[in-house]
Amino acid sequence: MSNAGKTAQRRPKKVSPRTLAPSLILRPTPRQAGGGRYRHALVQKSYAMIAEGSKSFAAASRLFDPVTRERVWMLYAWCRRCDDIADGQEMGGELGNQSNIADRVKSIRILTRRALAGEPTADVAFDAFGQVASEVGLTMQHADDVIAGFELDAQDWRPRSEDDLARYCYHVAGAVGVMMAKVMGVQDDDEYTLDRACDLGLAFQLANIARDLDEDDRAGRCYLPMEWLAEEDIEPGQLMKPHHQWERADLASRLVLRMDRHAKAARLGTVRLPFRSRWAILAAANIYSEIGLEVRRRGPKAWDHRVVIPAWEKLRLITSAFFEAIRNNPLPPDEMPVWTRDAILLEVRMRGPIAEATMEPLPDGE
Repeated sequence: MSNAGKTAQRRPKKVSPRTLAPSLILRPTPRQAGGGRYRHALVQKSYAMIAEGSKSFAAASRLFDPVTRERVWMLYAWCRRCDDIADGQEMGGELGNQSNIADRVKSIRILTRRALAGEPTADVAFDAFGQVASEVGLTMQHADDVIAGFELDAQDWRPRSEDDLARYCYHVAGAVGVMMAKVMGVQDDDEYTLDRACDLGLAFQLANIARDLDEDDRAGRCYLPMEWLAEEDIEPGQLMKPHHQWERADLASRLVLRMDRHAKAARLGTVRLPFRSRWAILAAANIYSEIGLEVRRRGPKAWDHRVVIPAWEKLRLITSAFFEAIRNNPLPPDEMPVWTRDAILLEVRMRGPIAEATMEPLPDGE
């Protein structure tokens, strides 16, 4: 056999893999609070969101000291953005397309985890959350308690009982109240103040539900317990019909009564706060309480026009809160709320941990 034939029969020589030199161009993304954005820019963008999304809360937030105020704005920005993503809306406007809510909620959790890990999210509101979380010690458990409320909406969930309503109000507002207390410097072992902060969030949500019965009905939602509707002989889907106007007013009044108890209980927790934080919280409690009380005063006509507190009335309520903060001696409610943070959390935790979100890409168009 020729030398050429022998060469052709030889096996190819094995080549050992070589370690590549570290790239001088591609480098791992550094982890940094705020996703690498400047804190000042995050604060300014966050304030723009609160100024457009909630004028009442924006007015009350001005009463905080500068550092707390900025942290409140950044926390609000995350809450507002999560709400908008889940509802397919823009800055709390009209509800958008309600399909694929589960995918949108999944994206909220993924972006939140990235923000808490200090990774960039390409979304100012989530980067702002990462920034404030690093400053005050907010955790994924705090965030998960809020995100669980969006998951309930994604499941087209409806409360059957008062306990169901309590759980929903905790997820969408009570848990935010707890995070807000953390932003104001309340420590994890100060359970009493955290409980009262939760009360304030519950009060806010009860006022919102009472005010927005018609808006929620148009979106195919109802947050009144089914047991309440059955007691009033209101057929499914008939809540906003004219022949149920008095029953509807009665149910709203029940919500407002609970709101009032929680708001008064929340005021008890302001005693331990610094003066400016106490003033701001009392002002917010006064404004939101007035929203609920105005719904009750209007009775069946409460949904002819959206209840809005005029600027002069807000100024009066803020001024009243100033003197309340100076006295620092809030009166307790005639009866403490039936719903307690401990009982709600027990129910929430017994339902088990929230499943880890998969990292599959979102559908086209999201």
